[in-house]
Amino acid sequence: MHTGSCLCGSVRYEIRGDIGPGFYCHCTRCRKASGTAFASNALVAADDFVITAGREALKTFIAESGLHRSFCGNCGSPIISQRAGVPQVRVRLGTLDTPLGHGPQAHIYVDSKAEWWDIHDDLTQYPEAPPRPGK
Repeated sequence: MHTGSCLCGSVRYEIRGDIGPGFYCHCTRCRKASGTAFASNALVAADDFVITAGREALKTFIAESGLHRSFCGNCGSPIISQRAGVPQVRVRLGTLDTPLGHGPQAHIYVDSKAEWWDIHDDLTQYPEAPPRPGK
């Protein structure tokens, strides 16, 4: 099991299952939401992600695309994003309090990355979204 929290500690959560593939997302939306060159996310089954404290502090922004971005309303830390009807959430890896043991395995939406950021690793790079398993 993994635990995590926001910057101020108001929102706390547990991941009661496996953390799936991690990725660095360079899309414009993630850059805007994080204020950085990319967001570091990993997929987790929605049923395995449990808010254990601070649910009342959690705020959600719903984008035109239907993506729900949840963050701490006190300190602004982004926690997860998800889409209605999708059985997974994307957890912001920087909010984990327990060691993960490995980092993200790929860069996604590289075609829209910040022009001032250069990628200097050998991870797989996808111009847009990675291919879905079985497709």
